[in-house]
Amino acid sequence: MTAGWTRGVIRAATGPAVSQTVLKFGGSLLVRRTWRDELRSLVDDCIGPTTIVVGGGPLVDGLRAIDAASPRPADVMHRLAIDAMGVTARMVADAAALPLAADPAEAADAVVLDAAAWLSQAGRYDDLPAGWHVTSDSIAAIVATACGAALLLAKSVPPPESSGSLVALAEGGWVDDHFAVAAADLDRIDWAVPAGIIPTNSR
Repeated sequence: MTAGWTRGVIRAATGPAVSQTVLKFGGSLLVRRTWRDELRSLVDDCIGPTTIVVGGGPLVDGLRAIDAASPRPADVMHRLAIDAMGVTARMVADAAALPLAADPAEAADAVVLDAAAWLSQAGRYDDLPAGWHVTSDSIAAIVATACGAALLLAKSVPPPESSGSLVALAEGGWVDDHFAVAAADLDRIDWAVPAGIIPTNSR
């Protein structure tokens, strides 16, 4: 248990030891007063250079609500949601005094990834279907896959105790519906939630 965090394993590593981490930091965590200290403590405990993929949080939730009231084409909303992730990422990088980068961390201890910029490189948008069934969960998974990194999912609630597969995690609403595909080749997936948090159905 990391200070301030409760952690667990979703998929234990079976191959060579990984040397870096992709940390998906859920946007719902950003409404906590202590999120900066919590993020720092989690990064300090990660393996090697750490790339932080920040969820869209309330900004993307707003886009979902607008789209529900007046639907727009899926590809338009998909790009707008990822752009909103970029706004949140810039805020996190500034508030946590971390560099914002268009590429995953290599030499740096930790960077906040500009997901839109990274996806724009080499046609990576084509690796993701467009729709609300694809979120920062899947984006973090494809970043980790591209880097050969471990994936750590930091969320506001722990995964369902009964889930025994990535598909079950999606069925339980803990990750998005595309995650099982996006994370299929990952060798190590862990989870973390703030210690003492009261479970809810929100992700």
